[in-house]
Amino acid sequence: MSAFKNFNIADWFSFYRILAVPLLLLLIWFEERRLFTWFLLISYSTDAIDGYLARKLKITSARGSQLDSIGDQITLVLGLIGLWVFENTFIRDNLLLIAVAFVPYIIQMLIALKKYGKATAFHTYLAKASAVIQAGFILWTLFLGPVYWLFYVMIVIGVLETIEEITLIFMYDVWVEDVKGIYWAFKDKRRVENTL
Repeated sequence: MSAFKNFNIADWFSFYRILAVPLLLLLIWFEERRLFTWFLLISYSTDAIDGYLARKLKITSARGSQLDSIGDQITLVLGLIGLWVFENTFIRDNLLLIAVAFVPYIIQMLIALKKYGKATAFHTYLAKASAVIQAGFILWTLFLGPVYWLFYVMIVIGVLETIEEITLIFMYDVWVEDVKGIYWAFKDKRRVENTL
């Protein structure tokens, strides 16, 4: 129990997203679309809250960044599972385009695991924009039905963000957190120190 004392309030919001997994899976299993969508909205909201609290209270940490990234990835996967179950026709009709965005993401994850032994936690501006657009599209679709222009924007931003993540992996020899983007990486002393 004493191990839990080391976690701060921002970490607990990230934990919520991880701990909500069984509930969200049960809601999918019982085809409770509306309840699932509301709880998914809560999970996405905790993502915004934990980042804000960590910055505001100056309690950012490598552990917190990693927890946040795990929570983000799990929430995205659950959102996609929800779309597969509740909007199956839309997903099947657009499977090729979804694969175009998802396959590079899987490649990026594999490169990071091979190089660092864990997922990245760069949290770039493009990654944040992509996450907001993904959450917006998934929630909009689950509440009201799919909107194609938002779907296309999500795909394009997602692919660009994945390309940026892969580029950053090759720019940093060791795992780092919180890199705003490629432009900032060129000026980042952590990258320079690692190459010396």
